[in-house]
Order: sequence, then C-alpha cells, then structure tokens
Amino acid sequence: MLSAEAIPGKVRSGFPSGIASRQRLAVARQLAAVCVVGIALVSGGEPAAAGSAPPLPAMGPSLRKAVAFQSAEQPGTIVIRKQEKALYLVTSQGHALRYQISVGRDGFGWTGTVKVSAKTEWPEWRPPKEMRARQPELPAMVPSGPYNPLGARALYLAREGRDTLYRIHGTNDPKGVGFDGTSGCFRLTNTDVIDLFKRVAVGAKVVVE
Repeated sequence: MLSAEAIPGKVRSGFPSGIASRQRLAVARQLAAVCVVGIALVSGGEPAAAGSAPPLPAMGPSLRKAVAFQSAEQPGTIVIRKQEKALYLVTSQGHALRYQISVGRDGFGWTGTVKVSAKTEWPEWRPPKEMRARQPELPAMVPSGPYNPLGARALYLAREGRDTLYRIHGTNDPKGVGFDGTSGCFRLTNTDVIDLFKRVAVGAKVVVE
C-alpha cells in the first residue's frame, strides 16, 4: 500500500509554447522550490534581451550506470531505493540501469507500489492549493517549456488508477540531483530523465522502497 506523508505539485500534459518573455523567465527562475528546497533553478546569467531567445538551461550529466542487480521484479520495472538515492530500471535477470536521483526531504517521503500512468515531454506544472498555501508566491500554473521546474520529461505515478500527484521528473539545475530535497517526487538530470523516458512504458510497475 502506498504510504505518503505529503502531496507535491500536480502537473498536466503540455508542450513548449514558444520563447519565454523576460517576465516569464524571471518568474520561472523563482520556481526551483518545486520538489526541492534551497536549490536554484538556473545558475547565473541574466534574462535575454527583448526579442531574443533566452539561453537554454544545461541538461546535466548522465549519471546512469549498468550494474548487477538482484531482484524478483520483471524487466521494465522501476525499483527506487530512497536510502541509496537511486532508481533502478530492471533490464534482465540480475541486471539493471542505475540512475542517481533526489528523493523526498524529511516529512515528504513515501513507499509503496505504483504504476506509470502517463508520460509527458516538457510538462507544465500546477501546484495544488496545499503547496500554494505554504508558498503563496507560486503561480496557479507554470507553462510547459525548458524553464519549467519539472524539467524535460515527467513520468506520472498512479495507484489503482488514481493519480498520486508524485512524479519521476527532470530538473533544470544540473546540480540538483543526489539530495533529500524534494516534496516526494524523484528527480533526475534532464539527460537521464530523457533516457529513462524512452525506456519505460506506460503501465510499468514502480516499487518505492
């Protein structure tokens, strides 16, 4: 059974909507708090001049490794080990791909078995009223695109057909991986989440330990 101590921001499907305005870019840079505490969304740099495209955030390094992994789970299953800050994608008997991740901070951890209910490229983000009550400065919606705090890809997690509001997603801060810093989501570099996105099917089993 899924055991959750907090609910992170809800996201919905979306795709890039064009070049961000100077104001939108400034707002997006203030939204690194989604599933993270104290990590900047984009390091350094000023908003682009009017009429020019802002610089894209770094995609981050690949922290993926092929490793030996003993598990009774079938290939295609994701196993998340929070204490290791690692996500394993079972590839065959005795083998897996290991991705380094960030996990929920104190009070926001959970365990259980869920499924990947949907996958989205460049998702938009809609923080729920509980999160906006804690952080009144958050907008009702952050548009999809390269400056969304959820990064390049999101895998939506559901239990018994109901959205948990938890995600496996990317980050526009390449240094924002490997910490206890999220609101219950699991965060990879954009490079790694794009790789994982291609390998995982909708309906895949996800075991959080």
